[in-house]
Amino acid sequence: MLYPIQNKQKNIENNTHLLQRGTTPKQPTLLCSSTTEHPPPPPFLFIIHLQHLILRIPFSSIIIYHSFDSLFYHLVGGFFFFGFKPQITSSYCEIWNCTVVWDFGFLFVCFDDERCLMLQGFMNLLSLCWKPFGHEKGNHGANGVLGGGGSSGGSKEGKDGLLWYRDIGKYGSGDFSMAVIQANQVLEDQSQIESGQYGTFVGIYDGHGGPETARYVCDHLFKHFRAIAAESQGVVTAETIQRAFRQTEEGFTTLVSESWSTRPNMATVGTCCLVGVIHQQTLFIANLGDSRVVLGKKVGNTGGIAALQLSTEHNANIAAIRQELKELHPNDPQIVVLKHGVWRVKGIIQVSRSIGDVYMKHARYNREPINGKFRLPEPMNMPILSANPTIISHDLQPNDSFLIFASDGLWEHLSNEKAVDIVHSHPRAGSAKRLVKAALQEAARKREMRYSDLRKIDKKVRRHFHDDITVIVLFFNHDLISRGVVQDPPVSIRSALEHG
Repeated sequence: MLYPIQNKQKNIENNTHLLQRGTTPKQPTLLCSSTTEHPPPPPFLFIIHLQHLILRIPFSSIIIYHSFDSLFYHLVGGFFFFGFKPQITSSYCEIWNCTVVWDFGFLFVCFDDERCLMLQGFMNLLSLCWKPFGHEKGNHGANGVLGGGGSSGGSKEGKDGLLWYRDIGKYGSGDFSMAVIQANQVLEDQSQIESGQYGTFVGIYDGHGGPETARYVCDHLFKHFRAIAAESQGVVTAETIQRAFRQTEEGFTTLVSESWSTRPNMATVGTCCLVGVIHQQTLFIANLGDSRVVLGKKVGNTGGIAALQLSTEHNANIAAIRQELKELHPNDPQIVVLKHGVWRVKGIIQVSRSIGDVYMKHARYNREPINGKFRLPEPMNMPILSANPTIISHDLQPNDSFLIFASDGLWEHLSNEKAVDIVHSHPRAGSAKRLVKAALQEAARKREMRYSDLRKIDKKVRRHFHDDITVIVLFFNHDLISRGVVQDPPVSIRSALEHG
């Protein structure tokens, strides 16, 4: 029997009777207040929400609804919550043996098996039309999300305004969580996780001057790494990573040369580059610029956690970096300049190492027609910036719990210790998103504004409050690592929001 919800008491009684087969309901919980903006859902939806037990659909019974606009935001991933848009999947209530599905403006209760099968097919069709947020495979789409041709590690993408995330998934040696928040008009961050026969490769590329270099590095650095590792039968060393960086820098410099006549400002675009590689029981960290990776390390049997920074940063605001630059350029008193309270290399750029920024590496690109603010007043006799990464290796220990990789936008607002404590003190799922939100809350606090108001600010203007932020958290499964086992299938994930 099929009962459309379009009448008053009679159909409500029919549907409630069907839903209550053999069970006595408890006091219902209201989903929304009785206002014009959020009208209350029909009575049987109160019943569905009683125990919050929404599981996957068996297709033995189906409810379809659409007529209440506010409910559009309460269906996602099989649970009722405020503030989220739905994926076109079913929500199954174990208590009442009924399922919720989205349709074109009607609300039905169905307990007839034939009709349920028809509705199942219709729901599957809708699922294809409403495929949420990007693609697992393929190349650049409209939203710039890549799956790289591999598995997503069992994770699902989500998007909340300017925030993109994967709450939890699996890579070769454990679990991961991933999130990106956009602030610039065009997102300049790129990131990726690749896990397979050569171990696990994680990259965070924080672009500056534009997104082109970060995109190029995300397209090419891992490919070079994989090809170089294959030459040595899969053996990975610091030299493997060094060569991959060098080939990527050379490739981008060639691209700038080929584009010089039509796009000379490509010479002024660059990116920081943070890479982590897990090969067998060794972790390699390679870095250019000021992104950072921090290790969360268990302290004995106390249940405590310590934060250990593994990456070396190359930013002129660090005294050791200024000293390094002065030693490399002893005859240049203006190699670092303090401007508006910020130290910059030649008064232009904060980072001292990067991929790209060829106007600071090759004299032939430091001339017209690039923008005058990038042109040096004196001849360049040697490269000022370097593409040579700092690489360290770390033997993984049983008390190494997790790694936090993040662009500098996170570390502007959170200390190493605070970030590690947030991850350690909460469930793994959503760790990266939780860190991003903590940074945004701190950014709002510094500007004496509410977090809810900050979230309303659109990209470009948002950059005045915080930078693009990318976070990847890797959790270690030491049972897998100690046995040299890599979880299948291979994982290939690339995160990005819209390119436009």
